[in-house]
Amino acid sequence: MPENIFKKIVRQILLIVFSSLWLISCAAGPDFRTPAAPKADRYTQSPLQEKTDSAQVAGGVEQSFFTGQNISGQWWSLFQSKALDQLIRMALKENPSVAMAKARLREAQEERTAQFGAFFPSIDAGASAGRQRISGASQGQPDLQIDSFSLFNASVGVSYTLDIFGGLRRQLEALDAQVEYQRYELEASYLVLTSNIVTTAMLAASLNLQVRATREIIDFQKEQLRLIEKRYEDGAVSLSDVLAQRAQLAQTQASLSALKKHMSLSGHQLAVLVGKLPSEIQIPEFEFDSMSLPQELPVSMPSQIVHQRPDIKAAESLLHAASAQIGVATANLYPQITLTGSYGFESNDITDLIDSRSIVWNFGAGLLQPLFHGGALTAKKRAAIAVYDQTAAQYRLTILQSFQNVADVLRTLEFDATALKAQSEAEAAARESLDLAQKQYQLGSVSYLYLLDAQRQYQEARILLVQAQGARFTDTAALFAAMGGGWWNNQSRDDETINSIQE
Repeated sequence: MPENIFKKIVRQILLIVFSSLWLISCAAGPDFRTPAAPKADRYTQSPLQEKTDSAQVAGGVEQSFFTGQNISGQWWSLFQSKALDQLIRMALKENPSVAMAKARLREAQEERTAQFGAFFPSIDAGASAGRQRISGASQGQPDLQIDSFSLFNASVGVSYTLDIFGGLRRQLEALDAQVEYQRYELEASYLVLTSNIVTTAMLAASLNLQVRATREIIDFQKEQLRLIEKRYEDGAVSLSDVLAQRAQLAQTQASLSALKKHMSLSGHQLAVLVGKLPSEIQIPEFEFDSMSLPQELPVSMPSQIVHQRPDIKAAESLLHAASAQIGVATANLYPQITLTGSYGFESNDITDLIDSRSIVWNFGAGLLQPLFHGGALTAKKRAAIAVYDQTAAQYRLTILQSFQNVADVLRTLEFDATALKAQSEAEAAARESLDLAQKQYQLGSVSYLYLLDAQRQYQEARILLVQAQGARFTDTAALFAAMGGGWWNNQSRDDETINSIQE
């Protein structure tokens, strides 16, 4: 008999619960829809060149833009650098920023799981035992003597709040959007990490080549100084020529020290990106000669980029969450119905606790209708709408900045190729000019100042050429990052990674 009563109560509550889930098909507040992609067919005002210029130096290959071509999930491997691949593999496992993003995703997932529990009845069991004595005054008889007695209780309680107006569902929707946001933030952390490693490695390669070029210039200037000092001893040149050459050599040596300093700093930065202390890891030397500059550059359609860039998808997720919060604030304006029930035993003697005569139970329903809260509930709804408007503006700004980023990189790549070609020609011309100035100076047809100026021009042209090479590699990596990094094609990522674009 007791079991039948309890089962009857539970069945009634569960029937109401699941009936409400089937019958209630709408929720308060707006239903979120993904904003339409910008109606644009290109990123720049004028069309891109089909092919870039080429130069006969490392990183001077001709590059072509391919609209609509897919992006590799491991785009950095296109540079064909084993040292770079090794660093990135290590960083994806050890970098603290990735670990933090993963932890934030787990937190959001657990918050969502906790909220999902609100859709089910809460069932709690309790037991108590106590002994007490009360005064007869509580019965209206001050002179009545009441003996002390024991009271034992064991019960199971059930409570369920009906989600009639969808407040719980909107809250779950908001938490789902937060999970998506943290997933895209994780993808963004992967993209930022890999692009930072690649660009820092390219900077290191550029500095390495600048150091090598500067050393060659120093060796040349030392030889020039030796020849000039010998001619000074022979009385063929003045002391001012010797001093000028010494000053030129000292300036070049000072620039070498600055380059070495920047090389060390780039090595420290790579170590931290990998997740190691600068003293724990030996960073390999990167050289452009051991890398390959990708010749086919994928350019996503403008309508696709909003689904590919993690920052845009993250902003969309926040917009979705803000939309759901409007529904939560709206549902709080309407009534809330709560069902409660309990079944248990209560007795003065523990030996009689589990007995049909000790059964106690109750079943009820409560209605809570907000009547007056000083305008707080409607103000909160207006505040939720304002937050949505802010988030929508931020989403729009993110798209604008993303399109600017892509347009900047595409134009930069075109100008990088032109600049590298021009700088390669300038370096060759400066070298010829220096060779000619040396011969003319030896014949006495030009002054030493003319030769010194030719040295400066060649030194400047050589360094600018190396920097132009580095810019070509770095900006190519920036294009892959601007296009989203191909995370949707990366099947080697763990379970927390999204493997498809949500259209």
